[in-house]
Amino acid sequence: MKYAVMIAALLLPSTAFAQHQGHDSPAEAPSPVDHNQMDHGAMEDGDEIVLACSRKNQSSSGSGTSRLPGNGDGHAGLHKMSGDWMIMAHGYAWAAYSDQGGPRGAKKTFVQSMAMVEAKGPIANGVNLQLRTMLSLDPLMGDSGYPNLFASGETAGGNPLVDRQHPHDFFMELSARVDVDTNFGSVFVYGGPVAEPALGPSAFMHRGSSRLNPEAPITHHWFDSTHISFGVVTVGVASRKWQLEGSAFRGREPDERRWNIENPKFDSWSVRASWNPSPAWAAQVSYGHIKEPEALHPGEDEGRFTSSLSYTARRLNVTGAFSAKNRKPGETLTAWLLEANYDMTKRHAIFGRFENVKNDELFSKPLDPLHDTAFRVSKFTGGYGYTIPVTSNVNLAVGGSASVYAKPSALDIAYGKSPVSFTVFAKLSLGH
Repeated sequence: MKYAVMIAALLLPSTAFAQHQGHDSPAEAPSPVDHNQMDHGAMEDGDEIVLACSRKNQSSSGSGTSRLPGNGDGHAGLHKMSGDWMIMAHGYAWAAYSDQGGPRGAKKTFVQSMAMVEAKGPIANGVNLQLRTMLSLDPLMGDSGYPNLFASGETAGGNPLVDRQHPHDFFMELSARVDVDTNFGSVFVYGGPVAEPALGPSAFMHRGSSRLNPEAPITHHWFDSTHISFGVVTVGVASRKWQLEGSAFRGREPDERRWNIENPKFDSWSVRASWNPSPAWAAQVSYGHIKEPEALHPGEDEGRFTSSLSYTARRLNVTGAFSAKNRKPGETLTAWLLEANYDMTKRHAIFGRFENVKNDELFSKPLDPLHDTAFRVSKFTGGYGYTIPVTSNVNLAVGGSASVYAKPSALDIAYGKSPVSFTVFAKLSLGH
């Protein structure tokens, strides 16, 4: 209970978590937190045992059931053993001031936040249960979220959000997972009223490659916008090196009522194959049929294909990804992403992100002559962060980023010829 209280203290108005979660059979390799092979007394003293165990595994867990490289530290938080059960808590409050350039830019001070508590342990011989709750006070920043030039997706006041990143819902995840050990690995069932289907790479706020980047990718709705879905059931099989899974879920994106749990339904589906050839690498390819994801486009479904590759070694985290969003009816819009975080020392880090996306939602008014016209734009972001240890488990990272853009000249009147955006931040986190 005391850890939940500590997390609540971090809950200023987020977007992220990561956790240690084993998808593999103990017969093949220890999971990131193998309760049967750990010194429970050592666990009381810190996260070193958790980190050491996770790096023995081919994979580390990302958001939902996604996989990351096993070399990742999983953004270790507080851990407490109770018999064979482990309780883990993680969270952050991320204050930022953003000045997005050009005529369509805006300035805003805002706070993102997240609190996550996870419990997992055996419920029978060879059967393990995981329970996870993740909450955010992002709704306090307002329906329109924060400025993010060339981003689009979801609505505020019944109007589409353009050049803004929407706030995440209060309930980011309420899920359970059961793993049953087999000779080749494990069979699992995952889901809940708020969960993430097997589609896309691990959501941006859970990737080590974007750990200090204060802005959501403008490609968010191409890769990982389903990370908050109301109603998810996933069934899969997993081994040390691979995982195959399929999901049924609600395709409609969250509405503007950010504090509630929307009615679950299973009108969409997805499949994903993941591969971890070594602890340094994680690859996935996935496809989903999403039923009417956008409230303002009734009758328009989406076929989404994604592929991604992540690399983690020593102090470097890199993720590259491609997505094709096929509107049904409509054209196919593609997106590319490459992002990295490099810890030069324990305190100094640099990060960057490149995105290229074809977007037809930049002009939302039907009478606008450029309405529904697709434009390919690129965003280049670079930044720096300095981490200050507050306690053994709490860190404060301060830093900033700058972004420039490449776009067609037809957008100069609306966005200016060469807009430049700046963001400064202070991130207080429980864990890394």
